[in-house]
Amino acid sequence: MARTEIQIKIKSKNSMKSAYELAMERLAKSQPIVTLTDDQKKQLAELDSTFKARTAEKELFLKGEIQKAQAAGKFEEAESLEKQLASEIKRLQEDCAAKKEKLRQSFVSD
Repeated sequence: MARTEIQIKIKSKNSMKSAYELAMERLAKSQPIVTLTDDQKKQLAELDSTFKARTAEKELFLKGEIQKAQAAGKFEEAESLEKQLASEIKRLQEDCAAKKEKLRQSFVSD
């Protein structure tokens, strides 16, 4: 094999991109990567912290109620409270995600 053929093969192998790299390039074209400032990161972190606190508050309250219901032998009530807890956590997570997205959109439009 001639030296130029080897060099061409090496160059073509080096220029090959993985499916991941190609997908990331397409994504960057359709949705440009936004670099956040420290202040923007802080705002997102504060929002996250607020929702984590709300979630912890709900969990503490409802888990206490669940334990009381179980101790009193009210298993149906305990099950209902567990479903309520799961629903509240899911709702809080969705609210947090929506508010984060709204905040991110405000960063892009600024």
